Amino acid sequence: MADMSTVARPYARAVFELAEGEGTLDAWAERLAFWSAVSSNPEMAKRLSDPSVTRQQQIEMFESVVADGNDDSGRNVIRLLVENDRLALIPQIYDLYEGFRSDAQGEIEAEVRTAFPLGDAQQASLVDALSKRLDRKVRLNVVIDKDVIGGAIVKAGDLVIDGSIRGRVEKMQHAVAS
Repeated sequence: MADMSTVARPYARAVFELAEGEGTLDAWAERLAFWSAVSSNPEMAKRLSDPSVTRQQQIEMFESVVADGNDDSGRNVIRLLVENDRLALIPQIYDLYEGFRSDAQGEIEAEVRTAFPLGDAQQASLVDALSKRLDRKVRLNVVIDKDVIGGAIVKAGDLVIDGSIRGRVEKMQHAVAS
């Protein structure tokens, strides 16, 4: 089967274009995040994938849970996903949508893995440096990972900067082995 994100991409693009046209990018992001959580719930996923549940029952079940804040556009997207047997793709659709939204708003999320927590000044300095390098507004997500040992690993889109002690040791090992 095709990669899940490949199958989800047209749906994410369509929702993004709909939201952009309506001027509701942030509202759709919140909606998709909630839908993603609902569809990822093991009990809900089990019930929605039950072969004895009709498509109409799937629509009604899902809509009954996510009804608050849903409008005609939301109901139409749910119906489309159910009719095409794509409801399970909502988490991938949400992730792709977030990428489209970030691009449109000139933002990027950067993940920083460090062995120890970063102080506010360190985070601000890192955000400033990444913003200048990437020419975008950076949202920083700091992950504590003891395997890093020291330093940091920064991932922002396609950019990966490995300034960790672990990364340096691995480079030395590779250089010695060559």
